[in-house]
Amino acid sequence: MMEMLQQGDAVTRAVALLLLLMSVSSWVVILWKTWLLRRAAADVARGTAAFWQAGSVDSARDLLAALDREALVLPLLDATRPAPEGVLAAAGERAQQLTRALREALHQATDRLQFGQVLLATVGSTAPFVGLLGTVWGIYHALAGIGASGQVGIEQVAGPVGEALVMTAAGLAVAIPAVLGYNVLGRRIARIEADLEGFAHDLRALMAPQDVTH
Repeated sequence: MMEMLQQGDAVTRAVALLLLLMSVSSWVVILWKTWLLRRAAADVARGTAAFWQAGSVDSARDLLAALDREALVLPLLDATRPAPEGVLAAAGERAQQLTRALREALHQATDRLQFGQVLLATVGSTAPFVGLLGTVWGIYHALAGIGASGQVGIEQVAGPVGEALVMTAAGLAVAIPAVLGYNVLGRRIARIEADLEGFAHDLRALMAPQDVTH
């Protein structure tokens, strides 16, 4: 790889630098989100359990403030507070107000959980093509040099072409962890989102029981 970079031009070095940046960014997201989702899953489980064991909504809010480190469950509880009079958020029945407020809180929690997934998806889908671009350009650069020297033989072609193909392998090495991380983290996010949606449904049933029909 170092020999290829030394022999390559600005395009080859730019492609290699881009692959390096994509790899570093995807691994940072994978490691950070693995830690974050593990803590979030534990907080959601402990927070919802503590809520139902609390003696009142106010005491439950105090417990969640201490347990919900990623602020995923507490905003759902805060969303059940009545809207101030005179605004459209206070219009309609209580169940409708709760549905709107809880839906907005769920969207905000989902956005926090999904943060970084777009980067992993982008790296996983584009890194092979970036590596292929480096390979094609490297082969062109090598063949152009061979043609200029006037010497054509398998030994003159195999070395430069083989070095250029390293870029394809580098692109795959960047893309595969990103795709695996996206899929594994996506399943963890889906489980946490399901727990939050279930808790939101239970909150709505608790705060407006007379309006719940299913």
